[in-house]
Amino acid sequence: MANITRESFSALVVQYERLVYTICFQLVRDSAAAEDLTQETFLSAYLHRDALPEGYERQWLGRIAANKAKDHLQSAWNRRTVLPGDQELARGLAPPAEETALRRSAAAEIQEAIRAMKEPYRQVCRLCLLEERSVEEAALALGRPAKTVYTQLSRGRRLLREQLERSGTHGSIPR
Repeated sequence: MANITRESFSALVVQYERLVYTICFQLVRDSAAAEDLTQETFLSAYLHRDALPEGYERQWLGRIAANKAKDHLQSAWNRRTVLPGDQELARGLAPPAEETALRRSAAAEIQEAIRAMKEPYRQVCRLCLLEERSVEEAALALGRPAKTVYTQLSRGRRLLREQLERSGTHGSIPR
């Protein structure tokens, strides 16, 4: 479909906008991000409209949307980690400095133990324990069945607990 006009592309946008949004939302589970990804999908489709296979517009747009959402899930911004104690606390509610230092030290040791784990446990524990993603979100990001991720998370927690007990850390493993 090499000679697609602005009008015919606008018709595609109107026809498939809900589908593209739904695909993005199903993957990222954030309406604002899904809206942005929908716009990015149509922008990318417009820029590459010469590659649009005639008769396969729906599948083509769906694939672009899924790829945009997967890229978003793997982006550095979404992989950021907030350590316990980094959140802003109201004045007067801040814990004593010693307690904060101990929590940060334990959290750093937990993070280091997760980074030292072997695969497939490292990625699963990073996503579920450090980034606090659900098993379903981690399964989507890793392209694995949710039951597999659940089993890997359970085994990873056990390995992490054993490692921390051996090292003498008394920090609690995130649930």
